[in-house]
Amino acid sequence: MENTDPNAEGRASQSAEDIDAAINGEIDALARQLAEAEGKLAEMRDTLLRERADLENQRRRMQRDLEQARRFANEKLLADLLPVLDNLERGLAAEGSDPTALRSGVELTLRELVRVAEASGLKAVGAVGEAFNPEHHQAMSMVDSAEHGSGQIAMVMQKGYVLNERLLRPALVSVVK
Repeated sequence: MENTDPNAEGRASQSAEDIDAAINGEIDALARQLAEAEGKLAEMRDTLLRERADLENQRRRMQRDLEQARRFANEKLLADLLPVLDNLERGLAAEGSDPTALRSGVELTLRELVRVAEASGLKAVGAVGEAFNPEHHQAMSMVDSAEHGSGQIAMVMQKGYVLNERLLRPALVSVVK
């Protein structure tokens, strides 16, 4: 059976043109979408590179700040100790042989040093009559004592120190049996 419609060939060429136009339209739309996606990808790459650079710069700044903090961590303490050093130097430079004046000067300097140390968080531990604490005290001997109760410190051989609740050195003590 042969197609005898004279318009059939025109319709076939017209529909092929329509199909080509539709395909070309889809190709153009896909090309636009691809271009948009590539643009967004380029933006994201640029943003990623900037963020990485910012993070690296921030890491370097923090490292530099941490190094500065380490180098100057004791600045305040040392500045507070300068008057103590000055007093000791003045005491050594003083002329005269009056031991009472020298002793009072040393006591004054010691009080100033203790004040600076306490202001920086240093606290002495291990006082006579205090209860023995194995976390802060090291028992060097056991003694009998009528003055103190059992488990109390009878004598301090060397003071211990705590810095902000952290033991620096235990006190060396004698403990009552």
